[in-house]
This record gives sequence, C-alpha cells and structure tokens, in this order.
Amino acid sequence: MENAGKPTVLITGSGIGIGAATARTFAGAGYRVVVTDVLDDEGEGVASGINAGGGEAEYHRLDVTSTEQADAVVGEVQERYGPLDAVVANAGIAHRVPLPELTDERWDHTHEVDLKGVMRVCRTAAPAMREAGRGSMVAVSSIMGVAYGWDEHVQYSSAKAGVVGLVRGLAVELASDGVRVNGIAPGYIRTAQALSEEHSLGSAGLEQAAEFIPMGRVGEPEDIADVILFLASDAARYMTGQTVVVDGGLLVGRY
Repeated sequence: MENAGKPTVLITGSGIGIGAATARTFAGAGYRVVVTDVLDDEGEGVASGINAGGGEAEYHRLDVTSTEQADAVVGEVQERYGPLDAVVANAGIAHRVPLPELTDERWDHTHEVDLKGVMRVCRTAAPAMREAGRGSMVAVSSIMGVAYGWDEHVQYSSAKAGVVGLVRGLAVELASDGVRVNGIAPGYIRTAQALSEEHSLGSAGLEQAAEFIPMGRVGEPEDIADVILFLASDAARYMTGQTVVVDGGLLVGRY
C-alpha cells in the first residue's frame, strides 16, 4: 500500500471553484488529495499545481451521476492508499429553469448530480471507513437548501435541502463506527457558477448581493475551503450531523 501513513481526501467537483480551493487547502494541511471532476483539463491542472508546490495530488475523472464510476474511482484509491480519511462531496450544478420548462428530465438531472451524487460517493466510501473506525465526510449544500427559496431554481433548492437530510441520516447511521458526516451551506461565493449570467446572478448581481451581506463582501472559495477542512479534521471531532452556514452573516442580518 502506497504511503499509507499520509491522510487521503477525495474531493468531487474539484477542478474549479470551491472544490479546487478545497483541494489546495487540504494539500496545504498535509493531505494526499484525490482531485475528481468531469472537467479533465481543469482537474489535471489543480492536481499538477499541487504537485508543483510540493504537495501530493492525482486526478481521476469522475461523473458523480454514475454509480459505476463512483465505485471504481473510490475502490481504486482505497485499494492503493487504504480507507479514505475524508470525502468532500462538492460536485454540483445550478441551472436556471422556469417552472413551465421544468421537465422531469431537468429535475432529475439536478438531483442526480447535487443529491444522488453526494450519496453515491459517500455510500461507496463508507464500508472501508467503518471497518477502519474513522473518517469524515463533508457534503456541500447551500443557503438555498437551508433557508432561501430560489425562483427558477426550485430543483436546485430542493436537491440542496435534500443534502441536509442526507447528512443527518448518514451521521446517525455511521456515528457508532467512528465516521462523522457534516455539511456546509455556502452563501454567495465568487465562483464560475455564481458569475454565470445565464444560470445565476452574474458579476453585477453578485456585487449587488454584497450590499445585503453584513460583512460587506461576497465570499471567496477559500472562505468555504477552510471551514470544510475544519469539519473534516480532528478539531471537529465531536461534531456530526450538522450543516454549517458560511455566508458572511447574510441569513442572520437580512431584514
């Protein structure tokens, strides 16, 4: 088994945005990072950048809508390095779809990525973690899944709310075996998704959002990555089943 003593984290959707920042943050904390995405060039770039900086990372293509791929990638990594120390289920999509255009297929696609994608990766990582009696899972939800509705994104809001329930259920089921499961609900973060004019706020809308945030700014991916690292670490050893909002005070300060 290769370098079994070094902790290993697998992060989905880590080619860009919050996932990429999380990959770099875990690498900086001494983890071996398994970068996964469907964006091959971006994912390879994140892994290469970590390695060039003295860290350890590798890239695997993983479409989280595929049970076969999730099982294969996690299985290969655990065969080489042993049970994962941490899983960060970050992969997600947010497409603007007005209700009259919300077909079953569009609804299902968002849930396949944003909710079932989380379940698939956690499900396949769990047995080895349970056998080892340790491990941490962190799932990425959204303020749209814990407090806000989002017009023309009802499939996204519902999937991200589902992540919160999934975190609770997994946490209770896995706790006695030493595996912790928590979630994070980011607010407005400067990512490609949020900057999309077609599917989200766009650049101007994101800056306007900052006016409603008590801390006076939109979040950066690193603001989320640092909290994900905390949740996965032994510093959060008595936390499980929680979804932590990281939004610059938006939810408590909006009135």
